[in-house]
Amino acid sequence: MVDATAEQKTGAENIVWDLSILYSGPDDPAIGQDITAVSDLVDTFVNTYRGRVADLSASELLTAMNEMEALSDKAYRLGLFANLLYATDTNNPQYGALVQKLTEFDAEMEQKLLFFELEWLELDDATADKLLADPTLDKFKHYLEAERRYKPYKLSEVEEQLLVEKAITGRSAWGRFFSQVMGAARYTFEGEQLTQSQILSKIQDANREIRRKGADAMTEGLRQRAMELTYIFNVLAADKFFEDRRRGYSTWLSSRNLSNKVADEVVDALVQAVTSNYDIVARHYNLKRILLGLDELTDYDRYAPLPVKASDKLFQWDEAREIVMNAYQAFSPRMAEITQLFFDQNWIHAALQPGKRGGAFSAGGPPSAHPFILMNYTGRENDVSTLAHELGHGVHQYLASEAQGLLNASTPLTTAEMASTFGEMLVFTDMMEREPDPEARLAMLARKIEDTFATVFRQIAMNRFEDGLHNARRSEGELTTERISEIWMETQRAMFEGSVNLRDDYSIWWSYVPHFLQVPGYVYAYSFGELLVLALFKIYQERGAEFVPAYLDVLAAGGSDWPDQILAKVGVDLTDLNFWNEGLEILRDMVTQEEALAREIYPEKFA
Repeated sequence: MVDATAEQKTGAENIVWDLSILYSGPDDPAIGQDITAVSDLVDTFVNTYRGRVADLSASELLTAMNEMEALSDKAYRLGLFANLLYATDTNNPQYGALVQKLTEFDAEMEQKLLFFELEWLELDDATADKLLADPTLDKFKHYLEAERRYKPYKLSEVEEQLLVEKAITGRSAWGRFFSQVMGAARYTFEGEQLTQSQILSKIQDANREIRRKGADAMTEGLRQRAMELTYIFNVLAADKFFEDRRRGYSTWLSSRNLSNKVADEVVDALVQAVTSNYDIVARHYNLKRILLGLDELTDYDRYAPLPVKASDKLFQWDEAREIVMNAYQAFSPRMAEITQLFFDQNWIHAALQPGKRGGAFSAGGPPSAHPFILMNYTGRENDVSTLAHELGHGVHQYLASEAQGLLNASTPLTTAEMASTFGEMLVFTDMMEREPDPEARLAMLARKIEDTFATVFRQIAMNRFEDGLHNARRSEGELTTERISEIWMETQRAMFEGSVNLRDDYSIWWSYVPHFLQVPGYVYAYSFGELLVLALFKIYQERGAEFVPAYLDVLAAGGSDWPDQILAKVGVDLTDLNFWNEGLEILRDMVTQEEALAREIYPEKFA
């Protein structure tokens, strides 16, 4: 058997990032020098400020925060470099050893610096409010104010240090093991050993038999690793429970909501709005079944292209690049200027490689560097969307870092998905406007609807799975593979309302999703971001060019204020619990448009 690294040339085979702005390689002596430098800076910081935070004036606190930001930049570079290397080959022992070394170093530094946050939280509200009211601290006002929301949940310094230390051989270790298991996994397809990215691309093939074989190969590969994956899920769910209980969080999701700077009732309203509109999903898939001429849609038919010309077209890398650049340029020359840097200066890793992490991400760099994008480019149309998505993240991270510095740049997960999904909408709208053929437009619209469903409905269905998983682990103890699969199928079948037959084989597919393990509670942020963007895009279509500078200002704001305050500047009210229905109505209208277009093009199918 052969280990396939690519089936068809896409032009992305040599698209790899240049990490030299960080270090020249894993043996670069500058790594050791910077480790020593960061350690010295941390020790100096500790000696200067430990036991003194309560007595600092506003100007002294500003100085301390600037010093914290500077040493954090140096430390960030180290960890970023190691993790970017590791993502390209999770089976490389040298890369893994470097990640572990820097994980341990980062934990050691974090333990030393914990005193600063804890002393800040120990201040009484009156003293803290007086400091925050001083204009001297305006740069870090929100950062310091936001930190105080954790006051009820913080433990003693010794306990916090122990949690940081034990995470190295606990949560972080299990997360790394999962990445290595999935990076090394191969899926047997017609005599070839394919990576996860390659096998998942099979379920988008125009040939139904290829889709079925691809799905079956994925299932078989996951079943072979069911013991390890089930154990990892159990361990990490239990780890989260123990820490949540120790800190006093009321539910498995409370800490995530706090991190996302969003109230529990807002998330509850989002989940309720989406799950009560699952009929939109059923309408689309019932239509798709008719257009495909099938008696029944199965799990491997969900992403099948419609049987029209060019519906399964493969896009060369240069073509994808041009599509995204055209759409970004039409929206904002400034956005296009930043995007061009990612291509020209090799900030993207798109080549398929053995051991490379699946999926895609944009890693925000510190102000002394820049963001980096990883994806696995196979030439499918959804890869073009992924490129637009990750470049949206990259532009957001670049603007925020440039305007806010390191500590204020990072956004909560809920608004972190805003620029990425907006970028997808720009590309989709531009491609639709350029396409004269109604059949091709229908195929594009159907794909966009399915992409949006994957972001809105599927992510909430996965949130319902997470909710079931964590609550069952807490009430029932260690869960079997079958029990986790039962929760998975119940929550996933609900989304389709009978329009798609999810075979029993699909029951193991929960086990390859990294977000469940690495960032518990993450997934609802995708739905949050998508519905937010649908509302934002509607505002853009109404206002036109005058919307653009305000939108770029929102991106540049990063995490420098509460999300509802930042988004109010472009006319969005995140405090309105009915807000989510605006985006869902846009989705409903898209399906109505799809149905009308299908009837117009293929009246015989609806006779």
